[in-house]
Amino acid sequence: MESVPERKTVTVCDIQFRNNAKIYFFDPGKLNVRTGDEVIIDTSRGLELGQCVRGNHAVAEREIVAPLRSVIRIANEQDLKIDMENRVKEKRAFEICQQKIAELKLDMQLVSTEYAFDGSKILFFFTADGRVDFRELVKSLASVLRTRIELRQIGVRDKAKMVGGLGICGRPFCCGEFLEDFQPVSIKMAKTQNLSLNPAKISGTCGRLMCCLNYEQEAYEDLIRTCPKAESFVDTPDGRGTVTEVNLLKQSVRVRLEKQPDTFVCHKNCDICVLRNGKAKKTDEPIPDDLAPISGNRPQKKLETPTFTTYLEPVVFKKTAEPLTPVEPIAEAPETPAQSAESEQKPKRRRRRGGKGKQSAPAAAPAEAAKPAAPAAEPAGAPEGAVKAKPAQRHRYHRRRKHGNKSE
Repeated sequence: MESVPERKTVTVCDIQFRNNAKIYFFDPGKLNVRTGDEVIIDTSRGLELGQCVRGNHAVAEREIVAPLRSVIRIANEQDLKIDMENRVKEKRAFEICQQKIAELKLDMQLVSTEYAFDGSKILFFFTADGRVDFRELVKSLASVLRTRIELRQIGVRDKAKMVGGLGICGRPFCCGEFLEDFQPVSIKMAKTQNLSLNPAKISGTCGRLMCCLNYEQEAYEDLIRTCPKAESFVDTPDGRGTVTEVNLLKQSVRVRLEKQPDTFVCHKNCDICVLRNGKAKKTDEPIPDDLAPISGNRPQKKLETPTFTTYLEPVVFKKTAEPLTPVEPIAEAPETPAQSAESEQKPKRRRRRGGKGKQSAPAAAPAEAAKPAAPAAEPAGAPEGAVKAKPAQRHRYHRRRKHGNKSE
């Protein structure tokens, strides 16, 4: 196996100056600097007092900018006393400078004043719309303060970083909390994020575009690559249509249907097919009418059987009926000749539909029916004293015909 080259590391400590969120690496040397210690360091402006925000730790050599400036010593009580005196002198110098600016009627705004740790010079930071001739101001300040004077013009963003404050979100300024360098912010970022172009809503307290517009710019650029543009022609499960609105965060579009212009539908980007990305141009070829990869192959919906739920217990019916068994036919006795003759002589009775009333007599009766039936012959071997069968009762009609009507 190939050996991985070892990375060289350097021991450093992180130092932060006052009114500045930027952190610098310094070489602690043999000192054991801890987090929160006040230290005296060597800078390009001379000796300065700084605060350690992170103690001794190792970093890769490629992360530092050589040569590293060193930490002189950890601040003692005398150093802290000098720093407190310088703070008092700064307030006095700030008031004097404002008076001189008003006397000379200079178009500039004083922001802050800083004394060097050794008191060798004073720095005045100011803002102005253009170039300012402050030569007379420097002469008058030097005659009063009796030290070296240096005026430095800064921008409105640097002013907000030094002064500090609360943004429209209710939190401290990003530049005064954690931003080390200012990144360029353009109005194109607000358009990409579909924000209101009202300057009052997208501008910070400093009057410039808010720095937080740059935080989500890369995320919005990635979302735009996967979304269709406005006025694109797409195919959806509801039919073909034109994209009227794009929601980048939800990854969805609002489509006006082609066959129903008054109908708008919303679909996810994964559920549509882009037939033309962007607004149509004169050089674009016409889209065929039968080109519908999604709505043309739409599967038929299956009818689902409704399911009913109830909180009652199901009712169970017991099966009481037994399966029917085939019934064997009952063997009947053979009919005698007398019984067959008697059944032939019995006329059929008819009833009216009303259910009540006299039965209607037949119009005519056969002549054979009027003759009395012969007595039935006794079967052979019948016992003595057996009761004989009575002859069949004659019909009333036959009785009237034989005896005549009483009324006559």
